[in-house]
Amino acid sequence: MAFTCATGKHRRQGRVTRTTTNAMGLAALTTTGVIGTLASPAFAADGSVETEQTGLTQALSVGDAVAEHIEAQATAQERAMERKQAAEAARRQAAAEAKKERAAEEHAAREAERRLLNTCVAPISGSYVSTAYRSGGTLWSSGTHTGIDFHAASGTPVHAVGAGTVVEAGWGGAYGYQIVLRMHDGTYTQYGHLSSIGVNVGQSVTPGEQIALSGATGNVTGPHLHFEARTSAEYGSDIDPVAYLRAHGVNL
Repeated sequence: MAFTCATGKHRRQGRVTRTTTNAMGLAALTTTGVIGTLASPAFAADGSVETEQTGLTQALSVGDAVAEHIEAQATAQERAMERKQAAEAARRQAAAEAKKERAAEEHAAREAERRLLNTCVAPISGSYVSTAYRSGGTLWSSGTHTGIDFHAASGTPVHAVGAGTVVEAGWGGAYGYQIVLRMHDGTYTQYGHLSSIGVNVGQSVTPGEQIALSGATGNVTGPHLHFEARTSAEYGSDIDPVAYLRAHGVNL
């Protein structure tokens, strides 16, 4: 049996029905994102359209800030890298200059040492040879003079003729107090009849360094300096001392 409504009369929707329908529609619109993207502009009281602050505008603002921050970081990193590279270049340049300076100093030191080793002076300054090499006579046990004598009063400074090492320093019999030096080139020089000795065995000496004072000790007839050039430290290995000194740049 069917029931019908009265003619010309329609029932209104119930409040519950309308509310349910609106809620369903709102949910559907929210799910599809239509509300967020198709919202109608708001109207002001005078009928004009007010600009609404949307999520898209905020997103663009945040995006610009992030981009600027990233760009600032990249610029800072680039400048830091440039400073690091400049510091490294400066360090390398300083190291190269220091190396060059050390090389120059070492070269200068070698040159100074070479000049020092090749320097030779007379054993008595401003003096002359009073008795020549190989002079004959009964004063010498070998029959000839094994060195040369420099005129010098007692107490006159005696100098090493070149760079060398003291191998003998003390009493030498007929030579009186004497010093024997081993020179840098392997030859030997001897200084005899000294009144005072100023060096010790093993000591290194430089050209022109004072090593003693002249005198009249040993077998002598008066004060002077006896000087010999030798191939060894021993008596009898003498060579011409004048030629020796001249070969080393000393003219007598």
